[in-house]
Amino acid sequence: MKFIAIIPARYASTRFPGKPLADMKGKPMIQRVYEQVKKTIDAVYVATDDERIYKAVKTFGGDVVMTSVEHKSGTDRCREAYEKAGKGEDVIINVQGDEPFIMPCQIEAIKECFADPSTQIATLVRKFTPEDGIDALVNPNSPKVVLGNNNEALYFSRSVIPYIRGAEQSEWLQKGTFYKHIGMYAYKAEVLDAITRLPQSKLEKAESLEQLRWLQNGYKIKVGITLQETIGIDTPADLAKALEYIK
Repeated sequence: MKFIAIIPARYASTRFPGKPLADMKGKPMIQRVYEQVKKTIDAVYVATDDERIYKAVKTFGGDVVMTSVEHKSGTDRCREAYEKAGKGEDVIINVQGDEPFIMPCQIEAIKECFADPSTQIATLVRKFTPEDGIDALVNPNSPKVVLGNNNEALYFSRSVIPYIRGAEQSEWLQKGTFYKHIGMYAYKAEVLDAITRLPQSKLEKAESLEQLRWLQNGYKIKVGITLQETIGIDTPADLAKALEYIK
């Protein structure tokens, strides 16, 4: 099975304009993401709608594809990039452009989901631990996932799921199992084409989680489990923490 990785990268961002080009110890953020992915995937492309990002990727020797400014999601941008740059790969891996510390082992974990030939879409989760604390669990910016016995996603929510009846919320991490969604996806090529043509669903609009559109339309999402946390960068303050991490 052949894989291609696509890294959607937009310049416009409400909380952090120009984020893909933010300097991280002499390298733009998008370069650090690209180099991490390249460690385990041969075919890697940045997909952007901005000339500044395009030129930056070309400068460090990366592969990049210009895509439409009209896309509303990274999934849509991935489809166009694959149509332009793909060479018949079976699976497209969508890596977020603000994950400069993504680990090769995490990419390998999502690839392993396709050892099951029935896998249509795959993503990653990490188990919440008591050390994470209850604040991390209840944070609505950190979606939770409930898994079935075959490691397929039953539901994603910004709320805490499952609810632990008969226990104080402060005890939930000791009494239940909770999974944090790691926002990397992989799709079989024909599935990516199909899901990007679906209209937004009611559940997606309610939770502002794109993957609920796919579940509501009957697609199955295989889940790989990683032990590693990711360090996403949404704001300049997050960047400052990431630079300390590099040190």
